[in-house]
Amino acid sequence: MLRIGLTGGIGSGKSTVAALFAAYGIPVIDADVIAHRLTLPGASATQQIVEVFGTDIAAAGGAIDRQRLAQRVFANPAERARLEEILHPLIHAEMLREQEGLTVPYCLLVIPLLIEARQQDLVDRVLVVDVDEHTQLARAQARGGRREAEIRAILGAQVGRAQRLKLADDCITNSGDLAALKSQIGALHLKYLALSAEKHGGR
Repeated sequence: MLRIGLTGGIGSGKSTVAALFAAYGIPVIDADVIAHRLTLPGASATQQIVEVFGTDIAAAGGAIDRQRLAQRVFANPAERARLEEILHPLIHAEMLREQEGLTVPYCLLVIPLLIEARQQDLVDRVLVVDVDEHTQLARAQARGGRREAEIRAILGAQVGRAQRLKLADDCITNSGDLAALKSQIGALHLKYLALSAEKHGGR
């Protein structure tokens, strides 16, 4: 099974791309979904995060207030590193676990910080969703819940567009309409099926 690592900056459209691959029946394993699960009340990472960052980042009911925590860590690289030390090994292990038993030509691993966290060992190919920074800002603001300063802090914590593209095996340009996006994904789907068949000798 080929493992395709989907990554891209904030507001690039990773969730939309993942949903379109899922429409072909491709399993999608999403690091953000796993991180959310790990920070629910009583989950494995929740108590560790509260111990490190204090009770003020806990929401009502005992879950982690993800927005409040994000505001803290993206404003402070040292605190971001402490959070990653807690979450990344747990996410890594869970992504491996979710791949067990899959019998498909390829799966999609959605990892926003794939390059930043040096997690390329999890995947066989890196697929980057690419848009310009202006589009990223506009889309991230349109989703609501984050101020421009916070979005720019997140952008600053991510690798630059040029570096991301340099490390990509494949790239989706998501600056057009939905039809253009679907066309690119359809072509990549056929490519990944062919690569998987080649990898496994046509089996």
